[in-house]
Amino acid sequence: MVFTAGQIAGILDGDLNGDPDIAVHKLSKIEEGEKGALTFLANPKYTSYIYSTKASITIVNKDFVPEQSLNTTLIRVDDAYKSFSRILEYYNQVKNNKTGIEQPIYRSENVTYGTEVYLGAFSYLGNNVTLGDNVKIYPNVYIGDNVKIADNVIVFAGAKIYSESVIGKNCIIHSGVVIGADGFGFSPNNDGEFQKVPQTGNVILEDDVDVGAGTTIDRATLGSTILRKGVKLDNQIQIAHNVEIGEHTVIAAQTGIAGSAKIGKRCMIGGQVGIVGHITIGDNVKIQAQSGIGRNVKSGEVLQGSPALNYGDYNKSYVLFKNLPKMSNRLDELEKNTVQSKEV
Repeated sequence: MVFTAGQIAGILDGDLNGDPDIAVHKLSKIEEGEKGALTFLANPKYTSYIYSTKASITIVNKDFVPEQSLNTTLIRVDDAYKSFSRILEYYNQVKNNKTGIEQPIYRSENVTYGTEVYLGAFSYLGNNVTLGDNVKIYPNVYIGDNVKIADNVIVFAGAKIYSESVIGKNCIIHSGVVIGADGFGFSPNNDGEFQKVPQTGNVILEDDVDVGAGTTIDRATLGSTILRKGVKLDNQIQIAHNVEIGEHTVIAAQTGIAGSAKIGKRCMIGGQVGIVGHITIGDNVKIQAQSGIGRNVKSGEVLQGSPALNYGDYNKSYVLFKNLPKMSNRLDELEKNTVQSKEV
């Protein structure tokens, strides 16, 4: 894809200093810029690179004043970082704007879909599947019976969406994701064996949810496993049955959340966090990486450790943890001196 400086300035509503017809076809860091590349300068630490970059176009803040001659066309905007992010988003939209139906695919007779849909080769669409406008289904995707997918959803190659799942608008589901597999429900019988409990619920993703590669979201035993609007999941996360995650919560990789846990709005959960089932975590909670959460958490708490402590208490305790060998040596020395004093 090729864009001219004039086109980019129009997209960003920026001021152009230089050749409006100069074209770019790729993106780069400013220190690695070369002919045909678009880059940006937002951090003052990188200012020196703008005088040596070979990038054809550079996005800068409006208050940037060059101290040397430049070999790059400038586009001046209010916020260079945000504007470059807009270009990245625009670039992705154009790149992913595939349409049409490739062959071979399997599509049941009662599948319905809107306009500008893309169905990649070897995808499978079961009975009563409904797809909205501008839905992109990449190759080797499985979509089970009665699944509903709203407008502007992207499902990347190899994802599996089990029956009855509901996907809201503007969601992104990456490769290897499994949505709607059975929850881990087994009941012991009198012989000490475990009998499977049927998982009859579904999974609901509300609008603007991102699900990272390899993540699994289990269907509910009864009712729904629900990810509310704007939830963002990293790669390789396990969401168990009947979990509910509040709006705009973000969760980093390798976190596991056990069944029926309820997580509030705008929480930030680090990588490799373990959360037990049937607890409630409030809004605006921050949990540091590798923490273990085994209790209810009030809104606004910041936690670290396993089992997790208040973040401030954990740091104070850690000072003691790392000094335990020294403290032990001092105790041994005190005991030795005490014994010697008694003997004297």
